[in-house]
Amino acid sequence: MANRGHPASRDVRVTRANARFQQWQALLGNRAKRQRAGEFLIQGVRPISLVVESGWPVRALIYDAERTLSRWAEQMLETAGGERVAMAPGLLRELGGKDEETPELVAVAELPDDELSRIQVGPCFLGAVFDRPNNPGNIGTMARSLDAFGGTGLIVTGHAADPYDPRSVRASTGSLLALPVVRSPSHQEVLAWVRRLRDQGRPLTVVGTDESGAFDVADLDLTGPTLLVIGNETTGLSAGWRQACDTMARIPMTGSASSLNAAGAATVVLYEAARQRRRRGA
Repeated sequence: MANRGHPASRDVRVTRANARFQQWQALLGNRAKRQRAGEFLIQGVRPISLVVESGWPVRALIYDAERTLSRWAEQMLETAGGERVAMAPGLLRELGGKDEETPELVAVAELPDDELSRIQVGPCFLGAVFDRPNNPGNIGTMARSLDAFGGTGLIVTGHAADPYDPRSVRASTGSLLALPVVRSPSHQEVLAWVRRLRDQGRPLTVVGTDESGAFDVADLDLTGPTLLVIGNETTGLSAGWRQACDTMARIPMTGSASSLNAAGAATVVLYEAARQRRRRGA
């Protein structure tokens, strides 16, 4: 293959911190610049593999100009589409997110549209809303749990951390790229979407979570189309979401802990939903 050991002649080369490199570097920590550019960085073998295999629009694939590349890296470069960029290892290390090592590849991918219509709601729908999360890593962890337990969409509402922050993408280990993730300005847009679905004859139960919820999560029927709503890590659900939920679930707990981390709570409820659905199908 063309890239083993030497950049192909058609590849762009970046050997210094020029304007192009600085643009990509800004994507690491600047949400506004990610939004304006319409792109974000993807680091790590599994996330890059998923984005390429799923056909997600890749604008550029950046590789170490001085390394003999692995078969995996060569395959990604051959199939990803988009621009191929050979970069000096010191610069690539800055884009890789790990100070001590230089990655083989970093991908620059196109941001998807924030359209709720991207989330398909069928008879077995299981989705989640994360209301005003502060921590990008928690968004990624929730996406990973949703993907693991058969979920089909994640909605992030309100003034929140960015799902496409590199910390979120890394925490999801690629799951953020395997299911639709949609940002919504507030609960109102999501509730309008829920009403449209119900008007079309698709029943959808909205289940909130709270330590003082009316029902233990195991006592709820989570086998039908369900939208789970998880609140902010510190303040919980907003008043708007509390009023909108059809029911509020609690996770029974013992010991001295009064509550779980938001992503941990979501994982428990998603597991319970998956357990009920497996039993129904048995």
